[in-house]
Amino acid sequence: MASRSGVEKAAILLLTLGEKEAAEVLRHLPAKEVQRLGAAMAQISDVSRSEVTEVLGWFMDDAERQTSLGLGSADFVRKTLIEAMGEHQAAGLLDQILLGRASKGLESLKWMDPKAIAEMVRQEHPQIVAIILAYLEAEQSAKIVAYLPEEVRGDLLFRVATLDGIQPAALQELDQVMERQFAGSSRTQAPGFGGPKVVADIVNLLDARIETRVMQEINTADEALGAKIQDLVFVFDDLIEIDDRSMQELLRQVPSDQLLLALKATEDGLRDKIFRNMSQRAAETLKEDLEARGPVRLSEVESARKEILALARRLAEEGAITLGARGGEAFV
Repeated sequence: MASRSGVEKAAILLLTLGEKEAAEVLRHLPAKEVQRLGAAMAQISDVSRSEVTEVLGWFMDDAERQTSLGLGSADFVRKTLIEAMGEHQAAGLLDQILLGRASKGLESLKWMDPKAIAEMVRQEHPQIVAIILAYLEAEQSAKIVAYLPEEVRGDLLFRVATLDGIQPAALQELDQVMERQFAGSSRTQAPGFGGPKVVADIVNLLDARIETRVMQEINTADEALGAKIQDLVFVFDDLIEIDDRSMQELLRQVPSDQLLLALKATEDGLRDKIFRNMSQRAAETLKEDLEARGPVRLSEVESARKEILALARRLAEEGAITLGARGGEAFV
């Protein structure tokens, strides 16, 4: 059971519910989480009674939802998502999870490949692209930005940062444009998205070289806005702020070779915190490997750190860990 990720445990929990109950849970989750859980449920095919018992115990300890009994299969996922979202709207997600086909419409951009979206919006007005980036989840928007031409990235994220909501009618019009383009269904979004936090979330997930260039361009355009975004960006050194339990859970899921790269040229304080939250044997082995490891490219170090930060944010979203400081809401 220790090898199961938080998403897999949540998927097993949903599979122990009846279809209607699981659908009620999914109904209240954001699109990215529905896709992640749906994919996990579709892949789980053989769960032992002892694993179910452990998951239920984990669930009760974390005080989340309810139980019955079910079995993972494509049929279960199909019926559950249709019950949760309706047959028409679930069709695109089912295509993505079970059949691998693209969905349609503005809302269904959430299920599309980021590279395909980048190609689609390449010729659109920058403000339209900025609205789309603000509308989507940060993880997907970061990938889209990476596929867009280098010379437009900074301007686009500057526009997202200064976007102070959008009139529902304007968003509905954009939705209709997407509907005509994909022959899909329209959905509207209330105003109140965009802003520095949205850009910080996207920047957190960008490749380090892209992040540096984008932030330089934003700072050139508006130094105060750039500083505000930078204050919200959660960087590798901020991991020193998370509690020991969260650090231990994070380290359990970080590959040893990735951690080794990430710790090159890391501040002593963060290194010591990491060593303290490992077994003595693992810490000694890691220290020896760090001493024996020769010079490595800075890009490799930055890439490893980005992957660990992405894992930390995913675990925080799942409720498995708590990010302190700028990475999440603090507890007092």
